Amino acid sequence: MTIKLHKSSIRNTSHITITGSKSESNRLLLLKALYPELEIDNISNSDDSKVMQKALDSVDDVIDIHHAGTAMRFLTAYFAQQMGREVILTGSQRMKERPIEILVDALNQLGADISYLETHGCPPLKIKGKYLVKNKVTLKANVSSQYISALLLIASGLENGLELTLDGEITSIPYINMTLNLLNQLGIKTTFENQIISVKPKANDLNSHHVTVESDWSSASYFYSIVALSPVDTEIQLTAYKKESLQGDAVLADIYKTFGVQTTFENESIRLKKVEEIQEKAVAFQLNKSPDIAQTIAVTCLGLGVNCHLSGLHTLKIKETDRLVALQNELEQLNAKVDISEDTLELYATAHIKKDVTIKTYNDHRMAMAFAPLALKTSLYIEDFMVVSKSYPTFWEDLKTLGFKISK
Repeated sequence: MTIKLHKSSIRNTSHITITGSKSESNRLLLLKALYPELEIDNISNSDDSKVMQKALDSVDDVIDIHHAGTAMRFLTAYFAQQMGREVILTGSQRMKERPIEILVDALNQLGADISYLETHGCPPLKIKGKYLVKNKVTLKANVSSQYISALLLIASGLENGLELTLDGEITSIPYINMTLNLLNQLGIKTTFENQIISVKPKANDLNSHHVTVESDWSSASYFYSIVALSPVDTEIQLTAYKKESLQGDAVLADIYKTFGVQTTFENESIRLKKVEEIQEKAVAFQLNKSPDIAQTIAVTCLGLGVNCHLSGLHTLKIKETDRLVALQNELEQLNAKVDISEDTLELYATAHIKKDVTIKTYNDHRMAMAFAPLALKTSLYIEDFMVVSKSYPTFWEDLKTLGFKISK
């Protein structure tokens, strides 16, 4: 189904509460499956987290995680060490095209029994849970951090823990640190020195039985974009956020200074305020530590008529869709010129954004949400608009709260 976003303006001051981080929630859900005494507050209401929870609770032989890439990676590791349990882990057609061989190879090196049922290197997987006693493995360091986190999350439940060596330049370090920080909060000992991560086995009770999930910074990105595309003095308050965040996308607070947006931390919320118009005609950002905000930044630049060069984007090609190609397609529909490579995007903005263009979403929640702020500049349509439920089910209601005019 398609919705229309009419050209809109937003209220000068608004307050939005955003659900817990999907990244933190899914990590904690797996840890709770290993340590049932753990209690979690402000858990994400996203489809991905619901799928994760349902899979962990399931006693079925076949588990379908649909489009949830994080769940596929984390559950592959989880079921690999569930001794005596045999499952088939599958997903959507796109999920069956997404590579997982690096993680499967690593787990099999540790003694797991995982095989492919269709295409080699991709789901669906047949997993026979085993008691894993080997504790040393090496991974290429420039792979998705979710492969690394999947191994780290199960490590404390292994008899001998885990020593993981990362080969080459490490990408997405903030997500690795997020995983390690959550383990540390529970009293699980870890070290990360040079290229080696070590996780000790957890034999005793947890240090902390209660964890509150911070709200999702990736979801906050769309409101940064909205403020950047609004008049000076526009403000939006978002709850609940921490200044010392575990999430890599918290870098938004620094990046959006370039676009004239000031971030103020107040208790457990952030206040975004447009304090000045952007002065630069072109900007460049290295996003290898926070690739999920690339779509938002590119659309912000289009809306402001600013050229941009984004790099460090190689992991975007194996997301819900090839996000680089998807961005190129939809930005060019709106009258921009875009060049892409394996890990970069170059946007040449336009002073005349076309109106009433229909944005395809490619089964990708971030495509829908990243392009929505353009309604502050022109009218547009969003296909398959409820794809946002993957990470942010109340997104459209929250836009209406701000003053966006939306119709079906």
